[in-house]
Amino acid sequence: MPFSNNYTGLAGYSHEPGTPSVQAGVLLVNLGTPSAPTARAVRPYLAQFLADPRVIEYPRWLWWLILHGVILRIRPARSAHAYGKVWTERGSPLRFGSEALASGLQAELIRQRPDAPIRVALAMRYGEPSVAHTIAQLQREGVRRLLVLPLYPQYSATSTGSVLDALADSIKTLRWPPELRIVNDYHDDPGHIEALALSIERWWKAHGRGEKLLLSFHGIPERYLHAGDPYFCQCHATARLLRERLGLADDQLVISFQSRVGRERWLHPYTDATVRRLAAEGVRKLDVACPGFAVDCLETLEEIAMQNRDFFIDAGGETLRYIPALNDSAEQVDSLAALVLRHTQGWPEFAADYDATAARQDRSDARQRAQQRRDRPD
Repeated sequence: MPFSNNYTGLAGYSHEPGTPSVQAGVLLVNLGTPSAPTARAVRPYLAQFLADPRVIEYPRWLWWLILHGVILRIRPARSAHAYGKVWTERGSPLRFGSEALASGLQAELIRQRPDAPIRVALAMRYGEPSVAHTIAQLQREGVRRLLVLPLYPQYSATSTGSVLDALADSIKTLRWPPELRIVNDYHDDPGHIEALALSIERWWKAHGRGEKLLLSFHGIPERYLHAGDPYFCQCHATARLLRERLGLADDQLVISFQSRVGRERWLHPYTDATVRRLAAEGVRKLDVACPGFAVDCLETLEEIAMQNRDFFIDAGGETLRYIPALNDSAEQVDSLAALVLRHTQGWPEFAADYDATAARQDRSDARQRAQQRRDRPD
């Protein structure tokens, strides 16, 4: 029995000859943010984040009691107060900064591959838009090849590993998942190191240079390192490559780790202790950059530029100056575009010689052949 002629096929696919359909996608994934700087909005965000077993590696029953019995009763109000300090009329800096970066990357890929059907989308690991929702949307749009790029230059199970969990949970619900590739990390990518260096040099040219440059990375419990997490080593590799590119002596660049919580030992030296020590040693002007953050967020704008600035001044320093993250700068957009094109080699949509007209004709011919087979009597 032949198929009906009104068959429309999979969602996202056009069966009209000559009609283009998106075939390849790039999914950027960042950490996420609450929807508002209020305890009511922060609580479900923190609950999702802190319930992730990749983030907190405690026995689930014990951590559930701690999380719901103590932390979610106290921390949402404190976190909401901190978010309120960095919230703007546009909303969460991480949200609108990540959206701007995705838009910039889309524009650059269009510039370099003007005829190619490439779609750049943004998802958040926690909060909205979720990984599952965004992948479902890309599936409806007809994406059949997907590069996933977590916006974490250094790999950690707590960040990129968690994104991979969310990706797997989403993909396993699809009848026909897209072909997948994943950028595991880009901590030593030459384009990324160059983007960081150019950003710092441009900031120094505009504001002058401090006595030392502190690179503050987000911390993780030290036992994660001993369990095999490469994050600590990749942070040091990024710092070494950046120091060499900037031409700094060993004692001109300092590394530290921020955002620790609880009493457990985390990666050290700790940022708050480091800024106090540098001030006590006589450093008066300290520049701080955070190469582990692709986009500015609570941890950079409030924790570094406000909290640790105060720690530094209270300990005898004069000024702590935060150098912004790469955000949607041309340097970051260019470096990520190069990274995408390198990781998608072999996919036709990303080829420099992609012929959109020929590709549409090939799809049209394939549809006609398929229709002929459907119409053929058994």
